[in-house]
Amino acid sequence: MIGLDAVRAFAEPPHVDSAAEMLATMPLDAIAYGFTSSSYLLGPDGDARLKSRLEIMTGEIPVAIPCLAVVKALRALGVTTLALVNPPWFPADLSEHGADYFRKSGIEVMYAASATGLAKDPLSVQPERLYEWVRKHTPRATESIFLGGGGLRSIGVIEALEEALALPVLTANQVVFWQALRLAGVEECLDGYGRIFEHPLPA
Repeated sequence: MIGLDAVRAFAEPPHVDSAAEMLATMPLDAIAYGFTSSSYLLGPDGDARLKSRLEIMTGEIPVAIPCLAVVKALRALGVTTLALVNPPWFPADLSEHGADYFRKSGIEVMYAASATGLAKDPLSVQPERLYEWVRKHTPRATESIFLGGGGLRSIGVIEALEEALALPVLTANQVVFWQALRLAGVEECLDGYGRIFEHPLPA
């Protein structure tokens, strides 16, 4: 299980700030920060402060942060309810922090749990097992699904789940990539990576 103290430490200075500063020496239009767990613990206000702090280090190159990107994506999709599925290595209290994050952002969380029963080694999670788990546990009342955790191998199930459940599916890596591309001025729709790529970034 991922430790909450380590999650908190990841988002604190100086290391992530130094990384942002180093990345900013390259000719970039956007930078993606890939760590969902810290968003869960920081909450929306803490995430906003992290974004502002990192953008000082990058000289105002915009930084996309996963859960802030999810909230933007849900607005773009026009939905207000969410089923939250986290990796099996997320403890229950971290999943509850995640649900609280979205509630504070004005999202109704219909379901929040870690995908217990799947392999706890990230490299051993098989897409077909994840697909079946999400299909079985997604409540019918939700308007969308978010698969949290950048280490969860979920990109390959987005399109299949959207077809099977008739719902938009967001994943940590996909949604932060969507926001980073939009921040960089790239508006193309990428096939196979979910409905969100049909949408611009809302103001």
